[in-house]
Amino acid sequence: MPSRPQPAEKFRRYRTRLKARGLRQIQLWVPDTTSPDFQSRIKQQIKLIESTRDDRESLDYIAETADWSD
Repeated sequence: MPSRPQPAEKFRRYRTRLKARGLRQIQLWVPDTTSPDFQSRIKQQIKLIESTRDDRESLDYIAETADWSD
């Protein structure tokens, strides 16, 4: 019975197939929503956005046109 490929080899082949299809792997870092200071940072950023007239107009437009049914 042939041995199964090790996970590292399996992923290497998978990445090779994707690259052959013209795709490129990237690594994406996002904010940690479980971080203790996440909420305070969000509130601070919202205050900054709301204090600018152009941003306020954009937020109002989004609120008027968005589908909030979910």
